[in-house]
Amino acid sequence: MQDSSPLLPALVIAAAAGAGVWLLRRSWQGKDSNHAYVLGGWALIAAAIAAPAWALGPARGPFIALALVSTVALALVAGNYTRRAAKARAARESLAPEPSDRATTKWRETLRWLLAGPIGMVAAMGVGIAWAALAPGEQQTRLVIGGLIVPVAWGACMAWTLADNRILRATAVLVGVAVASFSAAILKGFA
Repeated sequence: MQDSSPLLPALVIAAAAGAGVWLLRRSWQGKDSNHAYVLGGWALIAAAIAAPAWALGPARGPFIALALVSTVALALVAGNYTRRAAKARAARESLAPEPSDRATTKWRETLRWLLAGPIGMVAAMGVGIAWAALAPGEQQTRLVIGGLIVPVAWGACMAWTLADNRILRATAVLVGVAVASFSAAILKGFA
């Protein structure tokens, strides 16, 4: 079997994705969105992702398509970037509430730092290791996905603990997740 060059299908993918993103941007720029533009845009993007499976093969076609669609979408959105002066707005009551006005103490700051850093990392590692031990599939795939889960889960732990006003709740949840995930991984083992 001869390996085909991905250049021509890549150009078709980029053109279809560009047209789809342009249709979506055009529908979203108006005051009332045109459903034909929305449906056409999503249909072109879906076709640009699904169709390369036949041209480039089921293994590399969708992955090349996803990379190209996201790159083209980013280029089109970034190409229309304009910097405007911020409008002065009056203070409103409907905005998001301010963080707690409670005075911080040294132990709260230390606990918040520990939750966002090492405790959140341990909980995230526990989730990744539990995924690698408990999820179905090949060992290599489980290890890779488990390894990719760790930084995302750690970022989520950091964002949550720094945004939440109730430190003891965050402490209980993160310690509970760490204990439960490591316990499940230890009981199952990696086989």
